[in-house]
Amino acid sequence: MKILVCVKQVYDPDAPVRIRDDAKWVTMDEDAFVMNRFDEFAVEEAIRIREQMQATMDVISVGPDRVTAVIRRAIGMGADHGIHLITRSDGYQNPFETAARIAGYARDKSYDLILAGVMSVDDMNGMVGPLTAEFLHLPCATSVISCHLIPESGRIRVEREIEGGLRDHLELQLPAILTLQSGINQPRYPSLSKMLRASSYRLEVIEPDSVALPSFPLSVTQISLPDKTRAGRMITGTPQEKARELVGILKTRLAA
Repeated sequence: MKILVCVKQVYDPDAPVRIRDDAKWVTMDEDAFVMNRFDEFAVEEAIRIREQMQATMDVISVGPDRVTAVIRRAIGMGADHGIHLITRSDGYQNPFETAARIAGYARDKSYDLILAGVMSVDDMNGMVGPLTAEFLHLPCATSVISCHLIPESGRIRVEREIEGGLRDHLELQLPAILTLQSGINQPRYPSLSKMLRASSYRLEVIEPDSVALPSFPLSVTQISLPDKTRAGRMITGTPQEKARELVGILKTRLAA
């Protein structure tokens, strides 16, 4: 079995972000990038599948030079091979182009299973996994919370979250693509020995011009901070006075 895991490098949600003067993107600290949290579950699930049966596991990421850090982290967690699809832009990554590039690489590699996180913590659009499946004409299940391979029939049984607290139970023919929800497993920390191997591992690098991409009419027109809709109110006085005023405010709000 061959498994491909898609990982994304995202900006640390706790790090400061500044909007650029042209309002087209943001300025970010180069040292504040991390692996997308949802993709960690995909890496871990692929490792667990490989531990149960004979399989090879590749990890792939799209982005500028700095994304090699998350590829190497995935290798440190247990991946066998890393692929870096280089982009020249360090700004917004169009999900259509990202999915097209992943699909272009994977199309002739005979992967049995492609895994990704359900979404990225920066864009939160959840599009890359399903779009990759569409480009490759493969069955796809999103928001998967458990999966079980059935090797004898070449299928995979999955359980996925849907709205209203309900669950879907599906059986997909391999090859297939799954996007995994948080909580499906507990991602492991990279071991020191594997991180030492990952630091010197020679990644497979794919240049931008090596993949022909169609034109996707999607771009960022403007970025702005959300409007401040409510102002804070300071309550002064003794603790008793503050309590009485707070109770009065709450009664007024509840009556409104």
